[in-house]
Amino acid sequence: MKSLAKLGLVSISFRALSVEELIGLVEEADLQGIEWGGDVHVPHGDLAAAERVRRLCEEAGLEISAYGSYYKYGDCLSLKGNGPEFESVLDSAEALGASMIRVWAGETGSRESSEDWLNRVVERTREIAELSSKRGISIGFEFHDHSLTDTIESTISLLKQVGHPNVSTFWQTPLGIPHAERLDGLKKIVGNVSNIHCNYFGDNLWPGMRLLEEGAADWRDYLDVLEESGKPRWISIEHVKDHDVSNFPRDAATLKRWLDERN
Repeated sequence: MKSLAKLGLVSISFRALSVEELIGLVEEADLQGIEWGGDVHVPHGDLAAAERVRRLCEEAGLEISAYGSYYKYGDCLSLKGNGPEFESVLDSAEALGASMIRVWAGETGSRESSEDWLNRVVERTREIAELSSKRGISIGFEFHDHSLTDTIESTISLLKQVGHPNVSTFWQTPLGIPHAERLDGLKKIVGNVSNIHCNYFGDNLWPGMRLLEEGAADWRDYLDVLEESGKPRWISIEHVKDHDVSNFPRDAATLKRWLDERN
């Protein structure tokens, strides 16, 4: 299991829970870490909150898989994004002890974005990658619709244009496309994937989340690709059926079982 992935939870799955409650959930599930969101649990720029969360995780023996920021570039003429400034995001990540910051490649889809906007995002990404690398922190794009990383092709193109060794991408199963297309996309981009967000929608759109065990056939295919890549990475559960916290232990046990079967 260790050679394939470390397992964890994305904190924004349960925004209503306290930091202590989330840590307890992950401990009970016997997972290894948490990706902390920058909107509720570790607000951007609140260094005292970040240091507190870091201490609590250290005491619980849990790692920080990433800092899930909501930096979205916004005005690319400055370091300000649509919400947090990048400097506050970076300070929080450092105080938290995170080695990875997740950022959003804007708020406009790749087909709707102008070439000028794309070029600005590319340049800004290089700048924030340099700033982060000086503190031993990497940058990973959120793989999501309504951004420049809304498809595998646009994500690969963006990473290629950025061309910075400190920049990678997250991956999650894209909505609204068949499993075969999702699998083919993962094969194309796996070498650039740092972190995985794990859930199962089936062929449904949000909020049609299902139990992870229902996606066993799909996820075994994805795990095959990840294993063949030979690169250890984080796989973190993001969202559960009905947003019901009682479904998290079941999904966590499912994910652990899948990886245990590969040992």
